[in-house]
Amino acid sequence: MLHYGIVPTIERWELVVDGLVQRPLRLSWKDFLALEQVEDRSDFHCVTGWSGFDLSWRGVRLAHLTERAGLLPEAVAVMCHGQDGYETNLPLSMALQSDVLLVHTAEGQPLTDEHGGPVRVITPRLYAWKGAKWLCRLELLARDRPGFWERNGYSNTADPWRDDRYSS
Repeated sequence: MLHYGIVPTIERWELVVDGLVQRPLRLSWKDFLALEQVEDRSDFHCVTGWSGFDLSWRGVRLAHLTERAGLLPEAVAVMCHGQDGYETNLPLSMALQSDVLLVHTAEGQPLTDEHGGPVRVITPRLYAWKGAKWLCRLELLARDRPGFWERNGYSNTADPWRDDRYSS
């Protein structure tokens, strides 16, 4: 797997869900695993030109967390933050799809550190840069804000079926 920068060492994982929510969440690893876990099969598309098809994932739907936190009506986007300082934005219309997961398991095995473990976001309908590795925070926003790669020339929509890699 490709990534920008170093692979962080995570000793105690925690996930914060905040911003435009009624009930901000702070979940420990134990809390996260106690949430409804789902199994899904979906594709994974890398901007470098390769794809993995029909991969098996296990994790929590991003939509389940926003529902639990009480999404406020003015929220239109979510910024996914990684432990390494990386951030990527998703419009809620994409983020709340049932196949967008916060995964801890791929192909029956726990995610390794280099693949974004303990938890990363999977966005099967978009290029993989829209799914942050080493996830630590979901920030709900009133307006879209570009993430790391979007600020550096990549497309905001990231549609792999249109080869939508770079901003025009």
